[in-house]
Amino acid sequence: MSAENLVEISSLDFAYEDRPILDGISLRIPRGKVVAIMGGSGCGKTTLLRLIGGQLKPSRGEVLVDGQSVPHLDEEELYALRRRMGMLFQFGALFTDISVFDNVAYQMREHTDLPEELIRDMVLMKLNAVGLRGAHGLMPAELSGGMARRVALARAIALDPMLIMYDE
Repeated sequence: MSAENLVEISSLDFAYEDRPILDGISLRIPRGKVVAIMGGSGCGKTTLLRLIGGQLKPSRGEVLVDGQSVPHLDEEELYALRRRMGMLFQFGALFTDISVFDNVAYQMREHTDLPEELIRDMVLMKLNAVGLRGAHGLMPAELSGGMARRVALARAIALDPMLIMYDE
């Protein structure tokens, strides 16, 4: 893998049972670049993101993220890699029973030993970055669709991931 590429996909095949979804896909995503994968409904965009994130294993081919072969990682290695990724889902996927603040703080509390005071500052900084600092006390049901997507973005960038995948 080239050090300049964060993601490298080579000759990738994937099928659900007997139905081919991806056939011979190759793709290089350079570090620091924004790349859009576009196509019609059902063409395999979400499947490709799930292969990059290690939720699925390819039938054939290679998926490298930051030099690591995703399909060959054990559970612990995959967990460590995923902690360095952010994922934005099509409908936000916010936890409905906790506040905006706690949604953004969730990964920090689960995956770090940061003191609560630092978590508070970081959450407010991430919410400010998406234009929602004043919304920290709201519940997801009180948000508009656009606000919910911005909260989901704040949560995805909470731990400053090396890779953010957005399934829209």
